[in-house]
Amino acid sequence: MAKQKITLNTTWYGNAKGNGDIKGDNFQTPIAIPILKGGSGEGVEPKQLLMSSAAACYLMTLVYMLDQNRIPVSELSMVTEGDTTPEGQMSIIHRPQMILRKLESTTQDKIMAETLLQRAEENCHIGQLLTKSDVQISVEGTVSVEA
Repeated sequence: MAKQKITLNTTWYGNAKGNGDIKGDNFQTPIAIPILKGGSGEGVEPKQLLMSSAAACYLMTLVYMLDQNRIPVSELSMVTEGDTTPEGQMSIIHRPQMILRKLESTTQDKIMAETLLQRAEENCHIGQLLTKSDVQISVEGTVSVEA
């Protein structure tokens, strides 16, 4: 993979109860220290940013792999949940739900889609980095066919 440079611009307003913005080429989001840590809570906190990176990477990797395998997907949605232990150990669970197009999908498509649910996490670069940092990531997904 070629070297990629990413530049983010971050601005903070006020003290710990203030908030800020983080901007990249294709996004902008407010950031804030969580209320439980003495902040305003009026923006995304660091753990949410980390989890959203993992979720976006997984989902985009999955979509790419489904497209490469010509799997006829009608709908794809996902819930991602994360937990942190008092010792600081983090775990992330992706729960994708995929619906295949009835008239175009085969039994083989469904089997391949179920396989790709797991392979996508193995191929997600953000997930790989987090796993190296002892973050536990799992996938609990479902694949169904339109009624």
